[in-house]
Amino acid sequence: MFTKILIANRGEIACRVILTARKMGIKTVAVYSDADKEARHVALADEAVHIGPAPSRESYLQADKIIAACKATGAQAVHPGYGFLSENAGFAKRVEEEGIVFIGPKHYSIAAMGDKIESKKLAGAAGVNCIPGVNDAIETPEKAVEIAKGIGYPVMIKASAGGGGKGLRVAFNDKEAFEGFTSCRNEARNSFGDDRVFIEKFVEEPRHIEIQLMGDSHGNVIYLNERECSIQRRHQKVIEEAPSPFITDATRKAMGEQAVQLAKAVKYQSAGTVEFVVGKDQSFYFLEMNTRLQVEHPVTECITGLDLVELMIRVAAGEKLPLTQEQVQRNGWAIECRINAEDPFRNFLPSTGRLVRFQPPKETMFASDTDHWHGVRVDTGVQDGGEIPMFYDSMIAKLIVHGTDRLDAIAKMREALNGFVIRGVGSNIPFQSALLAHPKFVAGDFNTGFIAENYAAGFHAEDVPHDDPDFLVALAAFVHRRYLQRASGISGQVAGHEFEVGEAFTVVSLGAGGKTVQTPVTVVDFQEKTGSSAVSIGTSSYQFCSNARLGAVRIHGTCNGTAFAAQVERGGTGGASKNPLALRIAHNGRQLDALVLTPRAAELYTLMPFKAAPDMSRFVLSPMPGLLVDVAVVAGQKVQAGERVAVIEAMKMENVLFAINDGVVDAVLATKGESLSVDQPIIRFT
Repeated sequence: MFTKILIANRGEIACRVILTARKMGIKTVAVYSDADKEARHVALADEAVHIGPAPSRESYLQADKIIAACKATGAQAVHPGYGFLSENAGFAKRVEEEGIVFIGPKHYSIAAMGDKIESKKLAGAAGVNCIPGVNDAIETPEKAVEIAKGIGYPVMIKASAGGGGKGLRVAFNDKEAFEGFTSCRNEARNSFGDDRVFIEKFVEEPRHIEIQLMGDSHGNVIYLNERECSIQRRHQKVIEEAPSPFITDATRKAMGEQAVQLAKAVKYQSAGTVEFVVGKDQSFYFLEMNTRLQVEHPVTECITGLDLVELMIRVAAGEKLPLTQEQVQRNGWAIECRINAEDPFRNFLPSTGRLVRFQPPKETMFASDTDHWHGVRVDTGVQDGGEIPMFYDSMIAKLIVHGTDRLDAIAKMREALNGFVIRGVGSNIPFQSALLAHPKFVAGDFNTGFIAENYAAGFHAEDVPHDDPDFLVALAAFVHRRYLQRASGISGQVAGHEFEVGEAFTVVSLGAGGKTVQTPVTVVDFQEKTGSSAVSIGTSSYQFCSNARLGAVRIHGTCNGTAFAAQVERGGTGGASKNPLALRIAHNGRQLDALVLTPRAAELYTLMPFKAAPDMSRFVLSPMPGLLVDVAVVAGQKVQAGERVAVIEAMKMENVLFAINDGVVDAVLATKGESLSVDQPIIRFT
């Protein structure tokens, strides 16, 4: 067994590998860029080596620097994590040639499966179901259209070296095939340095289901059940679960056995995943093989009781797999939500900056721990006060729950999301809450088009369902009265003029554009102890008990005897209210900005003038923090609606800005290469 390994990665996955290595008594070496000097993975490792500037092409993608770090520290093996160099056959080969063990498959297996065109030919030869299509590189958009017509629309246009949703388009007609080919080729060239593109049939109502494999150097390969990864947005996974609520035992067995056949055909060692697209009739076709550990591996760990990182390390050290196919368990149900730094209410644009507050829900399961199950786990590479840089992906954390069955897992996940506090950057937690509450998701009735179909016009606050919206109003009143009760107990009050807490209040809900809704409430004590109040709204009553500290963002307690978790902030809430006296309540993804006033104060509030925001319709504003990589217009130029005017890059994604109306450019206010903040003006029209 190794005594020291180097993790050639950053963030959450680097921390994950370090925890297992620590459990096994193996010392670890972290590598870091300028942007990650204070990162959590650097603090967790036994040693850390600086490998270059922030951009990944100058640091985490520099094979020479990583190999040099291994030699300088005496690391005997390298774990590549996922992304970066994890599926780079050349890197794996060089590592082995330098006498260092690559904790992953052999370079020839990576090479065989890393090329999407060649991998399909190999899969077909190994007896794996393959999707109809043309697996040879296509040279021109005209040829792409011709091939697409031959296969029959819709088709999927994919970069051979693509991954993570990049270099992929779905075309439903000739125009989309022509434009999609060009876009894929450009994106693939920029992201992967390989512009080969191929086309295959797009399976309608498809499910994305993958089989987790583990192989050793003794010819043994087993499959560790499947993961359901169909909840995707723009081909990026959002929620993953294991097992799948869709496939039958017979389909699971057939998919698993075909995946093992493919792995054996390429002499596969280590962890790997074979991805399938599954039709509504349970027909399944090979999609691709990921020759690395997957982001979503924790859900497989939960249902099998295995530490996949430990198995990878043991296999790399030459050990045999410790179990056979018959010994693979399938216990309970696990769900993972990817918590990303993005604003769901602004079309999921990246949100970078400092994590002013990062308070995950209480964990009862832990990465690398195979003794505790049926609980909550958080895998992350960040901490309170840490920075979310613009140079890497947007993931803040992975929230994983394990339940006795699917409904139990959904309930656990909703409660865990309620208790997940993130401030300083936007997060997709409200969107995750909405997805988990959607009746079709709860019923398991979905496919890869679920988000596109149900949120075609984007995601808005009103899209977040709530079983009882008055609960948020009642909670605001309860918290406000607790503040008043504390104020009433302050010493030094003039005798006979002490502050008295009333029972009648009006909750003024604050909406966009100065709109308000007033709800009369009554709040009275219902138990002879602090933190207990009964709130009446019409005919409904909410009996709250909570010992949460005033001023704490997260509040736990019971309402009418049922446990709940919610988030409450007073002052500086921003959003619709921008009122320092307002309370912001968040629960099950729904958010309420409200003032809790006496009935007379609420009357007077309606007379307050509303200050409208300045008119910025003449400006093109940066919708997010990022790098301005291109400005496509100059002063004096006539621009038509829909014309491209600028391109911003953040978190490895390009975002193109288009003119909303026809107009003439008055001035270009930002220069190419400039780092932009949110809502910074880029272009002004006359």
